[in-house]
Amino acid sequence: MEELDINSGENQISSPFHAGEQAVQTRMGVREKIEKAGQRIVRDYLPEQHQKFYGLLPFLLVGTTDAQGNPWASLLAGEPGFITSPEARTLKIAAQPLFGSPLPDGLSVGAEVGFLGILPENRRRNRLTGRVAAMDADGVEIAVAQTFGNCPQYIQTRQIEVLPEIAEPLKEKVVELGDRLDEKAQALIEKSDTLFIATAYKDETGRTSQTNPAFSADVSHRGGRPGFVRVEDDRTLLFPDFSGNDIFNTIGNILVNPRAGLLFIDFETRDLLYLTGRAEIVWEGSAVEAFEGVERFVRCQVESWRRVERSLPLKFEFGEYSPNLKRTGSWE
Repeated sequence: MEELDINSGENQISSPFHAGEQAVQTRMGVREKIEKAGQRIVRDYLPEQHQKFYGLLPFLLVGTTDAQGNPWASLLAGEPGFITSPEARTLKIAAQPLFGSPLPDGLSVGAEVGFLGILPENRRRNRLTGRVAAMDADGVEIAVAQTFGNCPQYIQTRQIEVLPEIAEPLKEKVVELGDRLDEKAQALIEKSDTLFIATAYKDETGRTSQTNPAFSADVSHRGGRPGFVRVEDDRTLLFPDFSGNDIFNTIGNILVNPRAGLLFIDFETRDLLYLTGRAEIVWEGSAVEAFEGVERFVRCQVESWRRVERSLPLKFEFGEYSPNLKRTGSWE
């Protein structure tokens, strides 16, 4: 496997991108273009339109790492308005983690957290990283480190209805755990058209977003035709990575920290499936050449998973697939 040089980039503190992101941008031939764009679009504050956007959301994707350094993708849910931004560098979230979620293991004052705000009904989304500035029984306050808008590619539209149980996030649910994917988990993965992936990056000195906002946890969306994630065996998943915004947050993180967490949502049963393990980037090979629209693959080796039945206090009604999927292939 070809290795990318992650030591030849410019001073990271002057750039919104860390060495891993820069290396992938260089490989893909977009380094100079994206650096110029990044200086304009990657901000350390929320513009007014993004402050208002978060107030529209009934749920928020969250990327964290636990005490062992394992990334997890999870979510918080509430009536629209549960997220507020009283000023441009602060986000307040009035919600508690869902029962059985891995989120409590990664939330503490000072912890670095990644967020993805997404409205499936119109494909709007916004990325944000920051630190937990305060937390109490009512929720958390986040100090914004980096934020930018994301393009709507590969998002399937869905209408969302808030269910009454949103008022009881800690109500006990059935939780199943394992280190090998059972048939139910594999079936959910193989029918999914959406996943969320959490990654994280700190450099070899341990610097974090307190000294460089490019170093932090992150959570991102991936979408495809139903079945775009291939279950290779009961511990291994492979999914295509299509062309995107050319920033390469997720791929750049994996390049320097090969750990990732995945979240799958069963939009029919409202089950949530959380996975964590090791990830690798597959740059070349027959599958990359044959799979229409793919730029590379991500292979994940699952080390731990948990499934929480009927966890999500939201009802999703499918709308339509992303028109960009017409330019992508399938495993068949």
